[in-house]
Amino acid sequence: MELITKTYSELTKDELYDILYLRSDVFIMEQERVCRDVDGDDRNALHVWLKDENGIAAYLRILYNEDTKTALIGRVIAVRRKTGLGKRIVTEALGISKEHFGAEKVLVHAQECAKGFYEKCGFKAISEPKFEDGSLHLWMETLL
Repeated sequence: MELITKTYSELTKDELYDILYLRSDVFIMEQERVCRDVDGDDRNALHVWLKDENGIAAYLRILYNEDTKTALIGRVIAVRRKTGLGKRIVTEALGISKEHFGAEKVLVHAQECAKGFYEKCGFKAISEPKFEDGSLHLWMETLL
């Protein structure tokens, strides 16, 4: 399993296509959500994924706010669920946030159904759930 990190400008056309295809497959088709996945933040994000012989096995993106020393991870996907890939990609993102950006904390805008998963990754809820993009979401954070 290979860990890959690239800025938007470093992505090849095929990599960008594969990332957007996977995200739309999960967040729009599978979860039947009507939302704008391509939201303009990809250009400012660090794209992180685990790749195996079948392609992208897990993916997320990291946005960073220098003023607040805060990273925001999002679009977290593990292609094969319940295999540890989700936790591994989030753990990688925490390390990258600290080492690459110098982040002091990491936020995630999580679907409420994933709250337990993020708690296992060290996050704590900092807001109440609110209906957004077709499902309940809440803000969670972890300090680095």
